[in-house]
Amino acid sequence: MPQGRGDGGVRMAAISLTKVRETAPALVDLYKTAGVSLTKHGMAGTRAAVYLVVDYSGSMKPYYKDGSVQALADRVLSLSAHLDDDGIVPVVFFSTDVDAVTEIALADHQGRIERIVAGLGHMGKTSYHLAMDAVIDHYLDSGARHPALVVFQTDGGPINRLAAERYLCKAAPLPLFWQFVGFGDPDSRQFEYLRKLDELAVPGKRVIDNAGFFHAGRDPRKVTDAELYDRLVGEFPQWLAAARAQGIARPS
Repeated sequence: MPQGRGDGGVRMAAISLTKVRETAPALVDLYKTAGVSLTKHGMAGTRAAVYLVVDYSGSMKPYYKDGSVQALADRVLSLSAHLDDDGIVPVVFFSTDVDAVTEIALADHQGRIERIVAGLGHMGKTSYHLAMDAVIDHYLDSGARHPALVVFQTDGGPINRLAAERYLCKAAPLPLFWQFVGFGDPDSRQFEYLRKLDELAVPGKRVIDNAGFFHAGRDPRKVTDAELYDRLVGEFPQWLAAARAQGIARPS
């Protein structure tokens, strides 16, 4: 782990701009924009693991083809460079089952999604809870000391809604914040479930509000980098403060 503080005690990004420029020059602008958003939300110098979960159901095919999934991966990786010093984001691909648990890295990010997908099989249906279980297992097995931001992308509701709700509530005592991102028609009833999931009762159903949701529209690439980062990290500081107050996450 890096020292994390520069001269004068200022908390620094986990990975420096110089290192990003050397290892992933195409991500420099994203990295800078992510830093502005983190500072705006009081998260400069925060340390957190970052996960990416991506929907591999059949209806997602256009978003793989047009580069939307790769664009999201690049944006999340650039955000992660501020929060985690290993330059790697674990990625879970899911459909009816978990299709892959792999990673993207600064040094090998370009075209990475296409290369992973080339090795996957049939695009199935949408089953959130298995992907959530894979993230929970990975986080616990990693021995991570810091909390985690889980960016969970999907283009529709799950085939087993009760299981997804159960897993979200089950995960509430863990230092994991689930930021759901919707791709597709904003007026679709498919996303009513995610809005309800975002608003599950506290403490009636879960000990803490551990999830957020926003919709990225029919063409997620049109969402500006600044807006995307603001939406990805907007609820994280409030969750982190509450998680620390309840002993779910360690003090900074």
